[in-house]
Amino acid sequence: MDDEIPDQLLYNCTAELLLATGPLRNVSSAWSLNRSEVLELLTVVVNDEDLFLSPARSNSFRELLGECLFPQPRPYDLPWWQKLVWAAVFAPMLLVAVGGNAIVMWIVLAHRRMRTVTNYFLVNLSVADLLISLLNCVFNFIFMINSDWPFGALYCTVNNFISYITVAASAFTLVAISMDRYMAIVRPLHHSLSRGRAIVATIFIWLASGLLATPCLLYSDTMTKRYIGGQMRVVCYMKWPDGTYPTSMTEYMYNVVFLALTYLVPVTVMAVCYSLMGRELWGNRSIGELTQRQLDAIKSKRKVVRMFILVVCIFALCWLPYHGFFIYAYHNNDVTRTSYVQHMYLTFYWFAMANAMVNPAIYYWMNVSFSTF
Repeated sequence: MDDEIPDQLLYNCTAELLLATGPLRNVSSAWSLNRSEVLELLTVVVNDEDLFLSPARSNSFRELLGECLFPQPRPYDLPWWQKLVWAAVFAPMLLVAVGGNAIVMWIVLAHRRMRTVTNYFLVNLSVADLLISLLNCVFNFIFMINSDWPFGALYCTVNNFISYITVAASAFTLVAISMDRYMAIVRPLHHSLSRGRAIVATIFIWLASGLLATPCLLYSDTMTKRYIGGQMRVVCYMKWPDGTYPTSMTEYMYNVVFLALTYLVPVTVMAVCYSLMGRELWGNRSIGELTQRQLDAIKSKRKVVRMFILVVCIFALCWLPYHGFFIYAYHNNDVTRTSYVQHMYLTFYWFAMANAMVNPAIYYWMNVSFSTF
């Protein structure tokens, strides 16, 4: 330790560290020790000598001591006008997302003729978009714009869980829609998905999504960080057994699996399904002429397929920067310490959340059944 550290600060930080270690050290007060004994004690705790701490806990003790003894300027403090600009960008997106998805749900559930299998899946997609807009995006935006989490540890857990479960549910629902349309168009004789089975499928989608989001319930936590001048901020984060973002290998592997199951695999499956549907609908289906009724049916199916192709493309484009940023940050930690990282993350997050805004607009634009209401 540096001899220039004042005794008052050294003893206060030591007492706080001992309080954090809990029963690991049988020391009632740092004030009963002289300076040399304090330094020796800090060496034992920080270097994990004879304490057998987990790597994550050992690192947390080092971070706690470093913040206390050598406080840094508070990072990520945006000027008021930048906060205002970002609020003006996010507010319309959230209003359209909430209003649009609520209207989609009302149109389908309040009108019997709209209660088709495909529309049940659209309602499920709207439920996921509505949940992430109301219960996640609003709170995350406040957290990102102020670099402080004022909503407590419990809602930190809820917020993270809602984020992961709704993203997974949206991806799985789009896959279910593409497979249902594939069976109806390419293999119509084997297509027998009833409304009851569609409801069962949506229940399974949410159960699978909840299982995939379970780590959020286990590892979400809040942490208070201190800076120069007594400034503090609370962070909502994932506290994994081997550390935190962006150094935790467990979190990295989890995010890779999550990326694969909610983005790479679904986009690949949907691309294959819609390619086969396109070949069926726009290819040479028969040599002879078709009746007007058959032509009208094909035309109707083409409209539906076009709409869902656009939905899938928007989904892939909106979420690609968001997923890519976090994977890249694991391999290049320096990007998380740049002065512009907050604006970068807000931009990628806006694109991801905008997916919830765009979907209802696509339904109204490309589906006559929705546009009549």
